[in-house]
Amino acid sequence: MTTVRAELLTGQLDIAWALFEHHFAGIDDAACLWEPAPGSWTVRPDAEGRWRPDWRVPEPDPVPALTIGWLTWHMDYWWTTTLGHCLHGGAPDREEITWPGGAAAAAERLRALHEGWRAGLLALSDAELDSADRTAALPWGAGR
Repeated sequence: MTTVRAELLTGQLDIAWALFEHHFAGIDDAACLWEPAPGSWTVRPDAEGRWRPDWRVPEPDPVPALTIGWLTWHMDYWWTTTLGHCLHGGAPDREEITWPGGAAAAAERLRALHEGWRAGLLALSDAELDSADRTAALPWGAGR
């Protein structure tokens, strides 16, 4: 039996996802917002109560220490952006993607993105996966 590329990709995705579930299981809101060093980048509620990430363009070098909350927002941002461009014809701007305000909600959002990726990949043929059309709109995607 031949294994299609989408099954190989979802197998790799599932291995990485199992590591997320294993390591994130004991993370709570306090752990998400704990700042490991002064000047850490984190997520903070704005005046309207939306949780926004610390961000600067250009990014400083080196980037400050990061909170788990910031990292979960960043995973959400990249998965949402890439999933949107590759499978849904577009993605929201970075400013529209906010942290959901807690560890459980962040995990649920990432779980939904994981399932979206699995379903999207499994719906593609090998020829569609070989095409660079889906990644052309990504800032780094031309020709990939």
